Amino acid sequence: MKVSLFITCLSDALYPRVGEAIVRLLAKHGVKVEFPPVQTCCGQPAFNSGYWNEARATAKTIVEAFEDSDFVISPSGSCTGMIHHYPKLFENDPVMHAKAIGLQRKSYEFTQFLVNVLGVTDVGAHFPYKVTYHPSCHGSRLLGVKNEPLALMENVQGLEFVPLPFAEDCCGFGGTFAVKMADISGAMVSEKADHVKETEAQVLVGLDLACLMNIAGNLRYRGEPVRVMHLAELLYEGVTQA
Repeated sequence: MKVSLFITCLSDALYPRVGEAIVRLLAKHGVKVEFPPVQTCCGQPAFNSGYWNEARATAKTIVEAFEDSDFVISPSGSCTGMIHHYPKLFENDPVMHAKAIGLQRKSYEFTQFLVNVLGVTDVGAHFPYKVTYHPSCHGSRLLGVKNEPLALMENVQGLEFVPLPFAEDCCGFGGTFAVKMADISGAMVSEKADHVKETEAQVLVGLDLACLMNIAGNLRYRGEPVRVMHLAELLYEGVTQA
């Protein structure tokens, strides 16, 4: 199979180690990952702000970048979710609309691909820490990512999972929402950090780097010693230490 990595802006610019963890984990399961260098932003900031022409231009680049891929995987439920809006963007362009639907059908958030396509729930990791999990809005609500990350964590040796109170509440980031309604956003992430602290977990994991960055910033501001990681990082670190 030809599997391509859609790295996303935040991972590419700020958290490249997440992409590296995904590539190395998949390599251990016989999957060679390709990286089309022409890929760019998914267009979500423009789309959510009402600039659909600009969003359409970046979406076209993404569609063409992954046209020859059998599967497209991403460390972000949010950006993968944006790909599900592409058919709407191209509803008046029959050729691009068909290509957009094709991309939507073969695009997966990382844990979806690992569990549902490869059938892997145990990567052979060992991670002896107390861990809680924040399910980001786009991944859980747009893509239906529910059990996949939990199944992966259940099979990590030594990991003590602690449910996060009010886990499905938004962390307050929401892309441009955090800029346009900063006070509300700040209150929401503060409440989320309170719940993380309640768990007494040593590690917070998630599947969306924007959400993790937002929560991590609040925790660091408070001086809380909670480590914040993408689940791919946790799994890969656990494999190397097993």
